[in-house]
Parts: sequence; structure tokens; C-alpha cells
Amino acid sequence: MSKFKNKKNEQLPEISTASLPDIVFMLLFFFMVATVMRNNTLMIENKLPVADQIEKLDNKNLIMNVYAGKPSSRYRNIGSEARIQLNDKFADIEDIKAFILAERASKTDAMLPFLITSLKIDEHTKMGLVGDIKNELRKVHALKINYATKIGEMNDNF
Repeated sequence: MSKFKNKKNEQLPEISTASLPDIVFMLLFFFMVATVMRNNTLMIENKLPVADQIEKLDNKNLIMNVYAGKPSSRYRNIGSEARIQLNDKFADIEDIKAFILAERASKTDAMLPFLITSLKIDEHTKMGLVGDIKNELRKVHALKINYATKIGEMNDNF
């Protein structure tokens, strides 16, 4: 009798797939919980300038975003001049007042004194447009303004 067995005739045991649905559902729930849906789709080029002394805002529910910049390549048919984007629409300067009032109406009275208007302005946008936006914000007494930037060295702006 030989000590060694011939393993050619033996088959591998089947892999149990009983736990496979559990793993799939666990991954599905993980991605459902961890995924954050973007509120606004950017329709403009928005390369923010850099700054070295920045402060992060705590509560994002209190922020009203105003975007400005040239239309992205997908929206070149409306022109190449810098435009304003409010939520998911291109807007004019006169629309800012209605946007701010609508955002204020959607918030509770306790939140109103803490609302901040965040200006997310592309670095190549002319200051005339930024000044016009600030004048419209001044008309509706939206005086808390934040300029969104990225972390970096000041020399990277030039």
C-alpha cells in the first residue's frame, strides 16, 4: 500500500455563495449612506482663486451660493462672457434680489441672522461683475459675504 494518494480524481469543494447576497446588500447600503448628492450642477467654469489664510464655514445650511464665471464648454452656445449662476440656472444681476428673498423665505426665522452669501467666483471673472453682484446683495441687505477660495499660496494666483 502506498503512502501517497492520487489527487487527480479528487474535485475541489464548491464555494459557498450563501453569504454573497449579504455582502452585496451591505455594499449597497454603504454606498447609499456614504454618497452625497451635489445640490447644484455647475454650468460655468469655476476655478477658484487660492488663499493661504482661509476659514471653513461650519453650517452649510446657512450658506447661499452665487456662482460667476464663463459658461462651461457644454454651454458655449449662450456666449463666452462671464455669467451668474443661481441654483441650477443662469441668471442676470436683477435676479439676485429674488434669489436672496426666496432663500430667506425657505429658512426659519432663527436662521435668518446667520445666513451667509458665498460668492464662488472664477478667477478670470472681471471685478465689474463682482461689484455688480455685491451692489445687488447690498440692496437686499445680504451683507454677510464669503468669498470661496482654495488652499494654496498667494503666488499661485498670478
